[in-house]
Amino acid sequence: MAVCKTFPPEAIREAYAAGQHLFGENKVQEFEKKSAALADLEDAQFHMIGHLQSNKSRRAVELFHGIDSVDSVKLAERLNTAARELNKTLPVLLEINVGGEEAKSGISLDWTEVEPLLANAVQWRNLEIRGLMTVPPFTDDSEGSRPYFRQLRELRDEIARRGYPRVKVDQLSMGMSHDFEVAIEEGSTCVRVGTAIFGGRAKK
Repeated sequence: MAVCKTFPPEAIREAYAAGQHLFGENKVQEFEKKSAALADLEDAQFHMIGHLQSNKSRRAVELFHGIDSVDSVKLAERLNTAARELNKTLPVLLEINVGGEEAKSGISLDWTEVEPLLANAVQWRNLEIRGLMTVPPFTDDSEGSRPYFRQLRELRDEIARRGYPRVKVDQLSMGMSHDFEVAIEEGSTCVRVGTAIFGGRAKK
C-alpha cells in the first residue's frame, strides 16, 4: 500500500502509472479534496488508515474502498449503518494498539477489548472484518518492531483458532518504510509505504 497522505493527486497518478493501485490516506477531509481529481483511476483502491471519528463514518464509506482503522464497536456500528444505506459491503481491519501508547488509537491486546468487536461482527451484515492492523512504537532499529509484529500475528492466530462468524483474519497490515522487511518476515500481508515511494514529507 502506498501511503499518499499530504501528497497531491499528481504524485498519486505517477505512482499509479508505475503500477501501484492500492493507496492509503489518513484523513477524510484531505482525501475528499483529492478524490474528484482521481475519479478516473477506476481500478485504484483507496483505504482509510488513519483514526476515523465516528461522526465522519458516512463520508468515509462514500469515499473509501476499505477502512483499515476500526477501533470501537461504536465506529463499526456506524460504518455498517452507512454501508447498508449506501448498499455497499465494506472491508475493514481492526486496529490494534500493540504498544499500548496513549497517543495512538486502536484497541489494546487485552481480550476484553478485542472480543466485543469479534462477537458483534455477525450483526454487521455490511461489514467484512478481514484482518488486523497496527502501528508499533517507533524505534530507530527496525528490529525493535519485531516483538510487536509477532504479537499481532499471535493475536491473529488466536482469533482464527477460536473462530467467529463473519470474521476473517487472513490480512495483517503492518510495517512501514523503515521496518517493512521485518514485518514481512513476521507475516505481514500488507506493508504501508509512504516515504520510500513518494519521498519525505514537508515539515510543518
